[in-house]
Amino acid sequence: MHPYDEPVYLISVVAKVLNIHPQTLRQYEREGLISPSRTEGKTRLYSQKDIDRIKTILRLTRELGVNLAGVDIILRLKEQMQEMEKEIEYLRSELQKYEEGMAVPKNRAVVKKNYNTEIIIFEEKE
Repeated sequence: MHPYDEPVYLISVVAKVLNIHPQTLRQYEREGLISPSRTEGKTRLYSQKDIDRIKTILRLTRELGVNLAGVDIILRLKEQMQEMEKEIEYLRSELQKYEEGMAVPKNRAVVKKNYNTEIIIFEEKE
């Protein structure tokens, strides 16, 4: 078994597995929707992560009727949301540390409002 993001599949294999023409994969790459890895000989190699992204593109276009420009916007928004979720999780873990008795650094403050907790960062200017 290969790691999720290790590029190992040739374009012909991916096209066959997903029942699409290799030209479709090339078009997705031209549109910037996927970025397969390349060997030194310029052969495209796809990872399982790439295949899952292609499946998402196919689902959006085939089942929901979204055009490729719309797919691009949806995928970018999805990536932004994932980054924000990571940041929120980090901030929650930091807040939990402070709530469990850790001292708050001088350049930070914890503010609680109506059962919602916010971290406000004050940077000291020197």
